[in-house]
Amino acid sequence: MESTKNILEAAFTYARENHVGHVIVASTTGETARMLLDPFPRGSCNIVVVTHNTGFKDPGVQEFPETLRDEMAARGIKVLTGTMVLGSLGTAIRGLTGYSEQDLIANTLRMLCQGAKVCAEITAMACDAGLVPPSDVIAVAGTRQGADTACLMRADSSNRFFNIKVREILAKPKEF
Repeated sequence: MESTKNILEAAFTYARENHVGHVIVASTTGETARMLLDPFPRGSCNIVVVTHNTGFKDPGVQEFPETLRDEMAARGIKVLTGTMVLGSLGTAIRGLTGYSEQDLIANTLRMLCQGAKVCAEITAMACDAGLVPPSDVIAVAGTRQGADTACLMRADSSNRFFNIKVREILAKPKEF
């Protein structure tokens, strides 16, 4: 998780130095989110943590701990659990037909890396929820465990998904 800490520090440094007021961080089990509670210079950013939807792994089960959600809220960090833009109804359709248009979009983004796909997805989700405006944001995500990707994104809502822009890749894994 040392690389996760480095990615988070780089993301917040970039945000501070470039006057980006919103940082969105993907966290499934809360381990990445928990690092946001450690003391490091975050500035006065609006921080949004985006979790998997409830039932992602097991029906009715939320992987992100409720106690951590409460601790985040107490520190002014928003936690969003919602429908995953590239993983909801299309996944159900794929289960029936073997293919969904969402797969084409998700797999195209994965050509950069899994984290880049998730950065686009959580940016749309946070904008859909009204937690970030359609403006520049930093999105942080990863592959399997922890964070390995950070991008400067131009946010927009999921119904305008193709207006979302990856403006700059701050970090991504070389091998994925």
